[in-house]
Amino acid sequence: MLDRISLILVIIGSLNWGSIGLFRFDPVAWICGGQDSLWARIIYTLVALAGIWCISLLFHPRERESSME
Repeated sequence: MLDRISLILVIIGSLNWGSIGLFRFDPVAWICGGQDSLWARIIYTLVALAGIWCISLLFHPRERESSME
C-alpha cells in the first residue's frame, strides 16, 4: 500500500515539474497560495519522501506473475 501511495505522489511530483519546465507554471504553488505557504511545503516534502521511498523499490526482488496454464 505504501508503495502505491509513494508512486502516486512521485507521479504528481513529476507532473508538477513537467508543468514548471514546459509552461513555467507551478500547480502546487497555485493551488496552495504560493511556494512558501505551509500547505505547499508539506506537499513538496511528501513528494520528496515518496521519491526517497521509491528508490527502495529498485532493490526489491521482482515478484513472479502466476501463469494461467
